[in-house]
Amino acid sequence: MKNIKGKVVAITGASSGMGKVIAIELARNGAKVVIGARRSERLLQIVEEIKSEGGDAAFAQIDVKNKADLVYLVNAAVGQYGKLDVIVNNAGISQLSRVDELDIDGWEEMIDINLKGVLYGMAAAIPVFKQQKSGHIVNIISTSGIKIVPMQGVYAGTKNAIRTIAEAFRQESDGTIRITGISPGVVRTDFADGIKNHEMKTIIKKNMENLAISPYAIANAVIYAISQPNDVEVGDIVIRPSKQN
Repeated sequence: MKNIKGKVVAITGASSGMGKVIAIELARNGAKVVIGARRSERLLQIVEEIKSEGGDAAFAQIDVKNKADLVYLVNAAVGQYGKLDVIVNNAGISQLSRVDELDIDGWEEMIDINLKGVLYGMAAAIPVFKQQKSGHIVNIISTSGIKIVPMQGVYAGTKNAIRTIAEAFRQESDGTIRITGISPGVVRTDFADGIKNHEMKTIIKKNMENLAISPYAIANAVIYAISQPNDVEVGDIVIRPSKQN
């Protein structure tokens, strides 16, 4: 991928799951990756794995709920490599329940991470992109919200909010900053482990066993989006198991 080699990419939620695989695959294609998450020991292991394969990587311990941490991640990339070409806002969490169960703590956690965390990532990267007169925002969203179903109301709401904000940003942009939304369906990760609702955790894990596609499929979508020529913007990619309803 000639358009990826040498690009500097910051990735949130990169200590496991899709974020980890996105980082590894980008590095294999010649990108310089700066990975961020809360678990520094896992980040260090991933950086060492990338470097052992001849790739280039660094990490920053961050929590996307803190806007200063996203600035720290972006500054770490610029400080290490002199620029930032892409930010992948991947960090996300799911607390699935009926709205009338009033899991307000779960709502706030999803709003803080899925919505505000993405906005903080955009806010940290946009000033750098404006100065460079180039940049690419990639938001990992979800198929939740494309199809509205019970138990996912607030979760889907946070995802649809990002879709709306991204489309407004796309129309406001003069084309120097591109934005892509990637909406995965059921993907084989440890995503379900954080769900508090036991019934939904069981359902999601069963769906993963029966349906889930590899996180490498999502990494390939990221690679496709950011490898396009500078005058080409890939707006939205929906990527899910062929058997998913």
